[in-house]
Amino acid sequence: QMPSEGLGALLLSLGCGSLVLSFIAAIGAALTVGLKRGGVLLSLLVLPLFVPVLIFGSAAVQRAVAGMDASSPLALLAALALFFLALAPFAIGGALRVSLDQ
Repeated sequence: QMPSEGLGALLLSLGCGSLVLSFIAAIGAALTVGLKRGGVLLSLLVLPLFVPVLIFGSAAVQRAVAGMDASSPLALLAALALFFLALAPFAIGGALRVSLDQ
């Protein structure tokens, strides 16, 4: 039931947002991989980082449906995606090395 004006912004925000959420979850999983009760700690670490991504994604779609320019929330999502694409493998590797040393 969404107007066709919001489909482009929806696809872009889903693409960038999914990438960012996957990298955040991978970093959180790498940090808690060696812990016995890591599920609770994982949710406490990861959920606050998910909120800005969800806000920017929904703001982009709402702005596109309203006929406004949706490029600023999409640019922030793309910047977050590129940031995590560049730095998340190093963070994941470092967290896994620390958990294996213990």
